[in-house]
Amino acid sequence: MRPVLVTGGAGYVGSHACRALARSGYLPITLDNLSTGHRWAVKWGPLEIGDIADRQRVAALIAQYRPVAVMHFAALSLVGESATQPARYYENNVAGTLSLLQAMREGGVDRFIFSSTCATYGEPERCPIAEETAQAPINTYGRSKLMVEAILTDFAAAYGIGAAALRYFNAAGAADADGIGEAHQPETHLIPLVIAAARAERGPVQIFGTDYPTADGTCERDYIHVNDLGAAHVRAIEFLNDHAGFHAFNLGTGKPYSVRQVIDAVAAEAGRPVPQQVAPRRIGDPPALYADPRRARDVLGWQATGSSLSEIVASAWRWHAGAAAEVRLAV
Repeated sequence: MRPVLVTGGAGYVGSHACRALARSGYLPITLDNLSTGHRWAVKWGPLEIGDIADRQRVAALIAQYRPVAVMHFAALSLVGESATQPARYYENNVAGTLSLLQAMREGGVDRFIFSSTCATYGEPERCPIAEETAQAPINTYGRSKLMVEAILTDFAAAYGIGAAALRYFNAAGAADADGIGEAHQPETHLIPLVIAAARAERGPVQIFGTDYPTADGTCERDYIHVNDLGAAHVRAIEFLNDHAGFHAFNLGTGKPYSVRQVIDAVAAEAGRPVPQQVAPRRIGDPPALYADPRRARDVLGWQATGSSLSEIVASAWRWHAGAAAEVRLAV
């Protein structure tokens, strides 16, 4: 099996990417400091405890495993926290990535797949959002990811590495049959919060604003199944076999769903109403954010195949009702 170094492979998206790698004939080597990741999520290859900022540790792993590529998920990602602790975010997300890239380059690895985000676009004037849309992030988290994209552009031009920045929209769902899913502390994502409310594991889910210029007055977002994201990362490795330079792709479906639609989908899966509470709008919440996914389809050769809202919610519900209960003590 062809080894791939996966930083942050014990996390939510990273573990699903490891699953996709193993299914495609690769051996995922997870490097994770377990600050937010979980041992139980590492199922398809070895777990190496360490930090991306430890250049000697990364260099030793590259020398040991000789990976054909690096997939980089290790990042801090809480938007609110990034505003109050910007130094921590720049140190980890930017300086840590630079250290990782240096070790990778010195070790002779020339393919890099970067977990980027639609947060680099900020609040675009119109949707769907294409890769050419101006990138103007409105928070430290988004700026840290955009800085890495700039670094990758320069490294590709100067050192000849192939780099793909995958800008995903709202990752959701679970590979519940394989025992992995979304387990964040704290949890900030809508679908698991709605599921927790439906299962009476928390209070009512809050709807932040009902007067947006959308079909039902609530915010609309583009939800992409985490299994589809995993497949896109594997496709990016194959793409970089034949394409040098820096490449950016939006990963989404192009079809937005509103907060109320998500709540209704969970209620249908649960077979009962979801407790909910209307709250004021949050600052910085655009009415709608959804991708133009055509470049990923036409250039990368990937498109979402299992990201209907019903598929996402059903897999997440099964995870929270089953495997999540088994690992709760380890979270």
